[in-house]
Amino acid sequence: MSRAVRSVWVGMMLLAGLLAAGGTGAQTLTVCMAEDNPPLSYRAGSDNRGLDVRVAGAIAAELKRTLEVVPFESKYERESTLAQEVNALLSSGVCDMASGFALLAGDLGAPARPTARVPDYPGAKRRPQRPWVPLGTLVATRPYHAMAMSLVVRDAARQGATLANPGDARIGVVTGTLAGTAVSLYRNGSLRSQIVSLAQNQDILEQLEAERFDAALVPLDRFDAWRLAHPASPLRRTAYVHPLRINIGFVALRESADLISAADRVIDRAAASGELQRWSEQTGTTWVAPAEPAIGAAFGLADLVRE
Repeated sequence: MSRAVRSVWVGMMLLAGLLAAGGTGAQTLTVCMAEDNPPLSYRAGSDNRGLDVRVAGAIAAELKRTLEVVPFESKYERESTLAQEVNALLSSGVCDMASGFALLAGDLGAPARPTARVPDYPGAKRRPQRPWVPLGTLVATRPYHAMAMSLVVRDAARQGATLANPGDARIGVVTGTLAGTAVSLYRNGSLRSQIVSLAQNQDILEQLEAERFDAALVPLDRFDAWRLAHPASPLRRTAYVHPLRINIGFVALRESADLISAADRVIDRAAASGELQRWSEQTGTTWVAPAEPAIGAAFGLADLVRE
């Protein structure tokens, strides 16, 4: 083989290798998901489970790709918010999309600051060594779920309880939380005499089961996680659901319009067919229909005391 022919052959082989590598990358949809966040995303042995995983798997199938889940753990940092950390994961190429994102207008669109560091994820450098990542513009899918709060009780005889009519139930409240604030301010403090206050390091459902009080207003996803971890627990939710809703969706960078479109198709189709509700039931998630508008404004005290 002459030198010229050999050079052409080597060049063709290199090009073929690059094309193959690019093709392999294009066959994967990488989605960042909050670590240990049942019932939406969590690990059970070697399996990724949860509602987010089921929806992300359907999006990957729509795109004819395989799903790769990248778990991340956000810790409170004064230098950045969760939205900025998620943006950094996307902007640095760690993942194509992120799930379980609260669809609030202030956290979407152009970033409030130019750079942020990524949170902890498998393969990340030690925090002091992580670079500051230039942030992009976040775009959201349609919501596939909503966060809501329900009244949870221990005794079946109290399943008819509501905040308006709690009977003589003592109500547990964790100071500084959305649920705690909603109960404390309910109807100008009308429940104050029935409140049992807890510190933020105390588990409200654990204390409820231990009979320290009789009822608690709890995020439904938090109660679902409790049920997954404690299937024999006597705790049960009442029919009462607080009116506040926070829609949950996927996010990607503005340049990934094809991913957003595919996700919207999947979410719309699954919601219309009832498949989204079935996925929720199969993953132990109490599905809450998203509210209008899809992307909400920042909420305040008026939303917490609204009835």
